[in-house]
Amino acid sequence: MPYINIRVAGKLDKNQKEKICAEVTEVVARVAKKPEDSILIFIDEVEHENISTGGKLLHKPS
Repeated sequence: MPYINIRVAGKLDKNQKEKICAEVTEVVARVAKKPEDSILIFIDEVEHENISTGGKLLHKPS
């Protein structure tokens, strides 16, 4: 069973999550030759203030 964890900075709406899941599932099923119903995807929405790059916290886009 393929297990996929996607982390994003900030929030996604339901439509964005559905599209990401559908398209990632299609790619993994095709490339890895796995049945689509065996692919498990988790989406973690992380607050910008909990992510750092270059030693500095991310800021929310304006």
